[in-house]
Amino acid sequence: MVRRARWGVSLLFLTNAVVYASVVPRFPQLKADLGMTNTVLGLVIAAGPLGALLAGLVATQVVGRWGSARTGVVASALMSLNLLSIGFAPNAWLLATGLFVAGFCDSVGDVGNNVHGLRVQRGYGRSIINGFHGIWSVGAVAGGLLGSAAAGLDIPVATQLTVTAAGFVIVALACSRLQLPGPDPSDRRPDGSAADRPRVSGSTIRALATFGALAALAGVVEDSGASWGAVFLSGSLGAGPGLAGSAFLTMAICMAVGRLTGDRLVDRLGERRVAATGAVLAAVALGGALSWPSTASVLVGFGLAGLGTATMIPAAMHAADHLTGLPPGAAITVVSLLSRLGFLFSPPLVGVIADHSSLRVGLVTVPIAALAAWVCARALSNSRVDPSHVAPTASSATRP
Repeated sequence: MVRRARWGVSLLFLTNAVVYASVVPRFPQLKADLGMTNTVLGLVIAAGPLGALLAGLVATQVVGRWGSARTGVVASALMSLNLLSIGFAPNAWLLATGLFVAGFCDSVGDVGNNVHGLRVQRGYGRSIINGFHGIWSVGAVAGGLLGSAAAGLDIPVATQLTVTAAGFVIVALACSRLQLPGPDPSDRRPDGSAADRPRVSGSTIRALATFGALAALAGVVEDSGASWGAVFLSGSLGAGPGLAGSAFLTMAICMAVGRLTGDRLVDRLGERRVAATGAVLAAVALGGALSWPSTASVLVGFGLAGLGTATMIPAAMHAADHLTGLPPGAAITVVSLLSRLGFLFSPPLVGVIADHSSLRVGLVTVPIAALAAWVCARALSNSRVDPSHVAPTASSATRP
């Protein structure tokens, strides 16, 4: 039963990734079809992270009421069905609405899938949660390939997203029979009362803010390939529709590689060293690509940025989960919400700068964010034995 549930959670992670990633390479076509400027496109794209951010405020309550299994399945099915509203959007406002709903469903489903994934992990008695996130990255690659291929073949956006929606609604609903039965484990006493919590200290709040900032900055870097990679290649460098989608695809592939191999690297070098080195790699790679732009340099830049940021958000969540004085899962929820701020504010910021100068100048904000992430990454642990402890600057806020 546990093995079957692992397949179910894996398929839901895959579904959420493919559904959104299949839209990303079509942003240039949607921009042209709806006559959007860079600023408008940036604001439209930001509707997705905004929906995800607002959903994060209620996701824990939804999971508590419905259970993680049902939440993950329903949210994934609705997210898939919502592709129709994106594909057939007649104007920028309705496109933004579709992306808002997609972000909302993705955020709620993400909480449900992670909670259920941890239930499955407890059944295995060993860590498998990173594998779920690696499968998400594989799904992002698959979705990017799907969208890029459709763009290269001149398949209408509405046709592509209709077929994708039909297929993954079925996949999501089929996963309902694979999940673990029964309610999620409770963190309450047998008599139903809430367990006592130690008081939250100032050092805990500062550490949580640092880890949240790291996740948000990683989100800025990660979003750059999804939101602007295809637009930059097709507009500034004249790449064709099929090749333009390769920026996001290259970044997603390298991020998948980084996540699937990240556990071994972290065990060897420590979370701090891996994340900090990755931040420098992302800053140098994207800075170089923007300084000497070409199709090849941009693809390499986005690819290395994806590789460099692959472990940042998982590391931030892992470190936050070991802060004391907070209810179980609360710190992860906060870091998740803050990470989505990077996805929310980055697209409109880049778009506004691009319209007043150029997209190349607007994208300079991304390597700057990577350098800021390097500063935050120094708060992570560098222990090779037990990475659950954070750096001395936040050690007083962590479990012994």
